[in-house]
Parts: sequence; structure tokens; C-alpha cells
Amino acid sequence: MAMLEVSRLSKSFGELTVLKDINFTVDKGEVVAVIGPSGSGKSTLLRCVNQLERANGGRITVCGSDMMTTNEKGKAVFADTDTLRSIRLKTGLVFQNFNLFPHMTVLRNITEAPTVVLGMSKTDARAKALELLKKMGLEAKADSYPCELSGGQQQRVSIARALALDPEILFFDEPTSALDPELTGEILKVIKELANDGMTMVIVTHEMAFAHDVADRVVFMEDGYIVDEGTPDKLFGEEASERVKQFLSRFNNFGA
Repeated sequence: MAMLEVSRLSKSFGELTVLKDINFTVDKGEVVAVIGPSGSGKSTLLRCVNQLERANGGRITVCGSDMMTTNEKGKAVFADTDTLRSIRLKTGLVFQNFNLFPHMTVLRNITEAPTVVLGMSKTDARAKALELLKKMGLEAKADSYPCELSGGQQQRVSIARALALDPEILFFDEPTSALDPELTGEILKVIKELANDGMTMVIVTHEMAFAHDVADRVVFMEDGYIVDEGTPDKLFGEEASERVKQFLSRFNNFGA
């Protein structure tokens, strides 16, 4: 079953076209890594799918519901407010810079959305948050504030916050880019555990070894296009296109 279907997606900022005829799908339980050079449109793609940006054309379908289509005049047509809200609740996005509320404790950062958006009782929201914090190895930090946490701990809280809404598909926008190498490993471990649990995920990442080890499929983007895609063995092996090989050659253990 396709959890996400994107077809002929385009996005421009003024005269700059950032996404050009993007086509791909993500199946239930699949982990897709999106790689490519800076400025290739990877983050913009995630933002369009998560309704943080409005695409100019194409079609986006999430869990069987059309988020946007394009009419016969080539104009983007978005679903009604209720449908967009329903779709938004099925997706979660983990940002590269954490985006935690600095004036709220860790616990409240996680319980705020379930109580306000889902109408969950404070008791149930707290119980779920504590369960997620335990999963993240942060149960002792429930009453701490973001400024009292390391970068890796803050990113684990942001993952717990996204999971608190029970999304059906989880997106990561370079989740380790703001961390030093020593803290990167703990975030990658959490994502690997989510993959083992069967969470459907799309991960924009610059961690090539991680993409190779965790993803079911790897998508390579450049200049707003999907240039190549396939299994990790294909894209990190001899079957990859010359452009992908050239890109990977900058990373240890990959490419020529």
C-alpha cells in the first residue's frame, strides 16, 4: 500500500524553479533516504509534502487522500481545510534545528500537541510522553528545559514530539546536520530502531553510511530532479549512474 504518492510535482520561488517534475512513491513500512548536493530541492520536497510550502503543480496523495491536484488549466488545487488537517495529522516532520519551545519543559513540549490538537486528556498525554521519553532514553529529563539538554538530547525530544501524534509517515530533514559527530550516532540509533519497528519514513540525510544501512530505497536528487533511485546496493554500487558515483566519491568508503 502506497502511503505517499507524488507525481509531476513542481515548485518555484519567483523565477527560480526548485522542484521539476518529481515522481515517487513510498510504501507502508518503507524507509526512503533522499540524498544529493545542497540546493537540489530535498528539503523543499519535504516541506511541500508537509504543507509548509505550497507546490505549484502536480499531485500529492497521502494515505489515499489527495492533498493537492492540478486542474485542466495547470493550476494547483488543494483539498478542503478538513482534509488538509486530516492529512497533516498523518504526517510528522523532524527538523534539523530541533524547533523545541524554549519556554516549555521537555514533557510539555511533547504533550502540547496531543492535548491541543487531538484533544487528548492531560493524563493520557503525559503517560504517552513519558513512554516515548523512556524509549528515547530521556525519562530523567522530563522536567528539564531545552537549554539544559545537549543537541542530541534535544533532537531525541523532537522525535518524541513528532511520534506523540501517532503519525503514519515520519519525515526527517537532515536530523543530524546540527550535531557534532559524537552526538550523531545516538540519533541514527533512534531512527534505526524506528525502522526496525516498521515506521514508514522519508529521510533527507548527508550520512551516506546510514542511508546505505537503513534505507530500503535511496533517491538521488540534483537541480530539482530525481536523477537516480533504487536499492542501497544499486545506488552505492556499480549500477549507480556516473553522477551518483561522482557525488559519493566525496564520502569515505563510497564511490571511486
